[in-house]
Formats: sequence, structure tokens, C-alpha cells
Amino acid sequence: MTHFEFYFDISSPWTYLAFSRVEGVAERCGVDIDWKPVLVGGVFNAVNETVYEQRANPHPVKGRYYVKDLQDWAQFCGIEIGMPPVFPVRAVDVMRASIVALDAGVLPAFSHAAFHAYWGELRDVSQPEEIAQICTAVGLDPADVAEKIAHNDVKGRLRANTEELVARGGFGSPTMFINGSDMYFGNDRLPLVESALVRAVQAEK
Repeated sequence: MTHFEFYFDISSPWTYLAFSRVEGVAERCGVDIDWKPVLVGGVFNAVNETVYEQRANPHPVKGRYYVKDLQDWAQFCGIEIGMPPVFPVRAVDVMRASIVALDAGVLPAFSHAAFHAYWGELRDVSQPEEIAQICTAVGLDPADVAEKIAHNDVKGRLRANTEELVARGGFGSPTMFINGSDMYFGNDRLPLVESALVRAVQAEK
């Protein structure tokens, strides 16, 4: 079976765009998605620290186009992306909660809700009460999730995913791999991903 991995962090708007469409890509290609929650801040700290300088001192011309480009993509994907008052958000707890959601079999629903809460409703998803609302919306017990995200096992798995992405040459979110070594980065690479998945699946036949 073709192995398709999707490394992601909800704190990236471009990841939200990709997340909104990647399940459709996987369905059309007949593959499952191996979800890999990460902390993109940890990735940046390891291999891409220049992103902080770019955020602090954006190029004015590129910055104006960035806003337009993001909204064009949001319209294309049929989602809302606003300007959260808390940015960047401290995503560690919500990403640990996504590990719990993965174990419970509801990661896509949980992550869609988290993305929408942060980028669509502009809620501070670093706050326990916001995470609790997201959990309730997808049928998870907020108290159970709050307990589990404090466990070393869940903390370690999120950290391991992040370190694994860096070790494999990743530098941001979303990053996708097909069959272990074929890496793609960014929302706009999804057409390339779909084409590569089609080839990989056909090669199996």
C-alpha cells in the first residue's frame, strides 16, 4: 500500500488550506492518510529561524500580496481565514490534544474544528476552555483530553513527530511524504502530491 504522511500544525494558515483539501486528494487516490501532528515552532527553531525575521520585518510589497493571495486561496478552498489577534498562537496543548484525537479516531474532525476556531472564528486556541469546546464539538471528553495531554507519552509523541520531520529534511508545515522519501512542502504542492500518489498507486497494480 502507498504510504502517505501529512505533517501539520494548526497555527499555519497555509496548512489550513491544505488540510481542507488533502482528504479529498487521498480519497480520489484510494490511499489512507498517516496524520503526523507537529509543533512547527520547533521545526523553525531547528532549521528555519529566518521565518521570525520575515514576520517581524515583512516586505511591504510582498506583504500586501500575501494578504490577497491568502484570501484568494481561502475563497478557492471554501474556508474562512481571518487575522487572529493572538498570532503566533501557542499551539502546544491543542497539538497534543490532536494526538489524543488521533488515538480516538477523530483527528480530522478535531483538527478541522481547531483550524476553524483559530482562523475562522479568531479564538485563542491556546486556552483550555477553547480546547474544551473543540473537544466537545467532536465528541471527546474535555476532562479526559486535558488529563491525557499532560502525560509524558502524549508529550513525547508530539516531540518525536517534530524531531522526525526535521531529521527527514522538513522545514515547515504542511509537509507530506509519499512512500517514505518523496517529500512535498506547502499547500500549493497538492496537485503534485495527487499526481505522485496516482503514479504510486498505479505502480502497485
